[in-house]
Amino acid sequence: MPLVKLKFRAGINRDITSYSNEGGWVDGDKIRFRMGFPEKIGGWEKLSPLTYQGTARALKNWIALDGSDYLGLGTHLKYYIEEGGAFFDITPIRATTTNGIVFAATNGSTTITATDSSHGASLGDFVTIAGAVSLGGVVTAAVLNAEHQITSVPTANTFTFVVSSAANSSDSGNGGSGGDAVYQIGVGLDTQIGGTGWSAGVWGRGTWGSGTDLTTVGALRLWSHDNFGEDLLINPRNGAIYYWDKSSGLTTRAIELSTVSADPANVPSLVTQIMVSDTDRHVIAFGCDAISGGGVQDPLLIRFANQETLTDWTPTATNTAGDLRIGSGSKFVRAIQTKREIVVWTDSSLHSMRFIGPPFTFGITPIASNITIAGPNAAVAIEDIIVWMGKNCFYIYDGRVKQIPCTVKEEVFFNMNNVQLDKIFAGVNAEFGEVIWFYPSNSNSTANGGNGQNDKYVIYNYNEQIWYYGTLERAAWIDRGLRDFPIATQDGYVYNHEKGYDDDGSALISSIESSQIDIGEGDRFSFISRLIPDLTFNGSTTDNPSVNITIEGRNYPGGDYLQSDTSAVTRTAVSTSTVPFEQWTNKADIRVRGRSFNISLASSNSGVRWRLGSPRVDARADGRK
Repeated sequence: MPLVKLKFRAGINRDITSYSNEGGWVDGDKIRFRMGFPEKIGGWEKLSPLTYQGTARALKNWIALDGSDYLGLGTHLKYYIEEGGAFFDITPIRATTTNGIVFAATNGSTTITATDSSHGASLGDFVTIAGAVSLGGVVTAAVLNAEHQITSVPTANTFTFVVSSAANSSDSGNGGSGGDAVYQIGVGLDTQIGGTGWSAGVWGRGTWGSGTDLTTVGALRLWSHDNFGEDLLINPRNGAIYYWDKSSGLTTRAIELSTVSADPANVPSLVTQIMVSDTDRHVIAFGCDAISGGGVQDPLLIRFANQETLTDWTPTATNTAGDLRIGSGSKFVRAIQTKREIVVWTDSSLHSMRFIGPPFTFGITPIASNITIAGPNAAVAIEDIIVWMGKNCFYIYDGRVKQIPCTVKEEVFFNMNNVQLDKIFAGVNAEFGEVIWFYPSNSNSTANGGNGQNDKYVIYNYNEQIWYYGTLERAAWIDRGLRDFPIATQDGYVYNHEKGYDDDGSALISSIESSQIDIGEGDRFSFISRLIPDLTFNGSTTDNPSVNITIEGRNYPGGDYLQSDTSAVTRTAVSTSTVPFEQWTNKADIRVRGRSFNISLASSNSGVRWRLGSPRVDARADGRK
């Protein structure tokens, strides 16, 4: 029998059986498809050895007029601006106490109790102490006069924090003559607190004795942010709007926008998302409190300041400030700006918001109803096209709303942690025509012994209209544009992606597995005795890159793979400046027998880049039994 050339369809298909997907791929990790063929994805490196505090789920990159390259980064604990690999804390201040805080220490303990009347702080908040004196023997003024995270709040007038040195004597009442406390705005949650049934949710919701479909009791800390010129507006979801003035420098914190307004009472104080419209330069607040609304948030109200201003939110006959209300849904979820419009999601509908000029400034029209969005960060714009993840399918909006056929739909949605949907983060990798969603799987939930964070990704390649997926822990992503590489965050670090082919200096493991392949109609056994590989290692940084190719045989579609054989395919040419790597292992002698077989590739060494072509196998008929 002549050699059989193995040709495969691009993309991964998990929504049909492996046997019915003959000629396709059924599984993979850290791979992508380019021009129909699979290859290993690019690697990543830390942008800086320095770290930030908290889980970062918001990224914003911009260039100031003096050429400064800034990256805004919002975590559940703080807000930072990164420049040159350093992180500058610009988290706003909530309150300040002057000469009014005293401390107590207990012998042998690192816990310090602070007394400050009506401090208003909560567990996890940050406070900076200044002007304190030593207490408890070795607890020096230098130890006390620093930033601390509050570890408990026993009363409305006391809180505790931990210092590096244990007191060697008990002491109380010190520091009051010169003790100052500066409190940062309250921290947010790193994970959603969900629940159903009795006691979940707000009192009075639903009928007596009924359960509830409530998915979030405590909301995740998310941020929205946008540039007003070279300055920055930031907004913790369902909080106030804050303003960072670039001219004040990176050591200056953001301040509440109302404090620089001539009419502070009319600046929105409870906002779900902020945005600066590109074409008409309006600051827009979505899901906010009304003018003279007494601080009561309206989840469907949209307000906008006067054109080209930050602080003038009071509508008059001579300005463009105003408001409008979304006509359907029960709450605002997300707004994304394209070149032609602002697309607005509620929990059940989609709307188009456009600048129309005086006297109404903006108009809003419905686009679609009975649709969902998985979370506030589950949508992304590609020019004038928007792609997003719903709660059970994927959508695209290009003037019309359509579902995107997905070949890994069950793989994604059957394994999703539905209590943590707000952690889903969508991003674009335009170089490869990809939209990527990072999401938390159910297997990584805290109930199953995991950490509840994003641990998987799914990719829609909009150029080739195919899907693939894998495992990777990332909380946020932003495409390259102003910088050379896409940027992602995880575990206190910022990573440059598509840089090299390793996992921050360690080997990046990648793999792909085909569906079952019959020889003929699958009624006869076949004996495979030889593999002729077709791949390239071009771009590898190691002299002898290799991958392992495995062929497995089975007798029945649902049976076990009874035989398998693996062979290493290794580059045999040496790199030069003019000759590409196009020489590898001539053939692999293998022995596998079965009615059907599959092929898989895996690489686990550092410095390896591979791309598969059309391998061939020597497969011979071997009888019916």
